[in-house]
Amino acid sequence: MASTSTISTGQDNKPRLATRDIWNMSVGFLGIQAGFALQNGNASSILQRYGADVHELPNFWLVAPIIGMIVQPIIGHYSDRTWTRFGRRKPFFMAGAIAACLGMILMPNAGALATMLPLVLMGAGMLMIMDASFNVAMEPFRALVADKLPSSQRTEGFSAQTALIGIGAVIGSWLPWFLANVGGVSDTAAAGLVPDNVKWSFYIGGFLLLAAVFWTIFTTKEYSPAEQNAYAGLEEEVEKGGLSLIFKDLVKMPKTMRQLGWVQFFSWFGLFSMWVFTTPAIAHHVYGCAIDDTTSQAYSDAGNWTGIIFGVYNLVSAIFALLLPTIAAKVGRKRTHAISLICGGLGLISIYFATSPTFLIFSMIGVGIAWASILAMPYAMLAGSLPVNKMGVYMGIFNFFITIPQIVSGVINRPIVHNVFGNNAIYAIVMAGVFFLLAAAAVSLVEDKDDVVTSGA
Repeated sequence: MASTSTISTGQDNKPRLATRDIWNMSVGFLGIQAGFALQNGNASSILQRYGADVHELPNFWLVAPIIGMIVQPIIGHYSDRTWTRFGRRKPFFMAGAIAACLGMILMPNAGALATMLPLVLMGAGMLMIMDASFNVAMEPFRALVADKLPSSQRTEGFSAQTALIGIGAVIGSWLPWFLANVGGVSDTAAAGLVPDNVKWSFYIGGFLLLAAVFWTIFTTKEYSPAEQNAYAGLEEEVEKGGLSLIFKDLVKMPKTMRQLGWVQFFSWFGLFSMWVFTTPAIAHHVYGCAIDDTTSQAYSDAGNWTGIIFGVYNLVSAIFALLLPTIAAKVGRKRTHAISLICGGLGLISIYFATSPTFLIFSMIGVGIAWASILAMPYAMLAGSLPVNKMGVYMGIFNFFITIPQIVSGVINRPIVHNVFGNNAIYAIVMAGVFFLLAAAAVSLVEDKDDVVTSGA
């Protein structure tokens, strides 16, 4: 017979939800991640087509984490303190989704708007708008899972969210290739223009984002602040103060959150490097393109294949996410996360040894395992350490540990890739794998008091 040992999770009397309800509350993330996947897989090549050099790409990608670091804590703070007839988190979902859809339409059409600014700066501006909107829509989804689920279902909730993220990312990653190879849409364009297959992928992704977010809005009922406090056994009280409270909360962040910060730093430094440099890395290292080539058919093929392999790691992530609750129940969340990060690190390092584009599929299996865990395990470990009435703001502050490493990566990768690696991006990918391994080592420092482990008797 199996025996269960549970570490106290404090007062948490929320009712358990049906599986259908757990999935409905995260469907919106499917659409958001389809947009993110299109951005991650195509922004570098779009900016290169607009005139950016490969070693300049990190500078443009810095826009995303800087915007996220500013936007997410503010959105979290105000969503904690907002209650309307539409709900607490849902108004922010709606506003962010509409703005993100507009950004996705504008990004591949920056050339038509570039009258006052150079084309590459106009493209960077569209990237900033799109990413800010993603952050507004995305941040409350993490808090919603913590709002709605008791501790015993949070791993399941974040794993379902990860699976839907994976499905959305597969759609976004594969759309350009599908349109070019199955739909017959052109995948080449003159200098300064974006191919039609990428444009139409962004249009379709924007529509999917809106539809998915509105699915969650119409199928999910939020608990009111009074209900949240009643479930937690707290008196209903709103702490007075403005945005300065964010800094007070930052100083008082729970110990588990600080420890997870190091894990997140190493993980997201590696992820940022992977997203920025995969297309130029495989174009040069696998397809044999010159380092400064951005217009050849081989470069277009490399960009399309990047979308395919990014789709592979997201597909693996969606499948592996379904296994995470079972694995974590057997070996614990910390060990599950560490093993997953090791798989990702080895996967990234193996890209250096790729002899063909097909080899990269096997590399991305390890990355997909790590990605599933990165999107679920840290949040499952974090949620149990947070005050129930500050879920939004602390989930936003936790985003610092995602954005800061991306900013650091963007700042130091430019001189490293240019001066040390000779603009050969494959070495940035290997470095990303090493950072995944460092993240796995840092997991051992985390104190996860809210974990539930089942072991055979």
